[in-house]
Amino acid sequence: MEYLIHAAKQLLNLDLTPAQINSFRLYAQELAAWNEKFNLTAIQEPKDVEIKHFADSLSCLLAIRQPPSAIRLIDVGTGAGFPGVPLKIVCPDIKVTLVESVGKKVKFLNHLIEKLELKNITVIQSRAEEIGQLPEHREGYDWAVARAVAVMPILLEYLLPLVKVGGKVLAQKGESAPAEAQGKDAEKAARILGGTLDQIKQVELPTIVEPRYLVIFNKTAATPHKYPRRAGTPAKEPIK
Repeated sequence: MEYLIHAAKQLLNLDLTPAQINSFRLYAQELAAWNEKFNLTAIQEPKDVEIKHFADSLSCLLAIRQPPSAIRLIDVGTGAGFPGVPLKIVCPDIKVTLVESVGKKVKFLNHLIEKLELKNITVIQSRAEEIGQLPEHREGYDWAVARAVAVMPILLEYLLPLVKVGGKVLAQKGESAPAEAQGKDAEKAARILGGTLDQIKQVELPTIVEPRYLVIFNKTAATPHKYPRRAGTPAKEPIK
């Protein structure tokens, strides 16, 4: 885990504990083992897993900072657990909900949580549009996060309904982030859904040339009840 240890220190001035390092090592082992049977991730080289999955996930703490214990965070389209599980490993007191629609990934996540003995973390097999209309989740979170799930107007329709007024949305994006976040479509979608752009923060991951960004939106008003729309509709007919 030398690459992750270095990246955490360089990015966040964070010294991972021996227990956290062991959890990440076990995470990498389980990911590799399951990847032989199921296509969980295209990133498989150990160094790349440490930087492009683990360190990239932890970069969210540049925006979230060290969160208070009462924070509720939902990770939509989490896949093999990114960024939600790495955040939970480093910030064990936060309450995390992982949302994933693919059954094999949900099975892996439940196995991983048991293996790592993580508490106050829940996996839900659902589409983002569906969970955003459930009373127990709608506008109930302090943070909604997603990594490489959809273009910004679509992503905002997935995430903003889940965040309470005063909460924040965090999208992890590549080089298209500034153009996406500041475009008229994203601005209009945010306004309709009750959000405003807060900041676009560039992240420099060690050994990675491609730019990475954290795009943060504030939830400033309640989301109209019609959003999110039916499953598939946001992707087919983005707010414009």
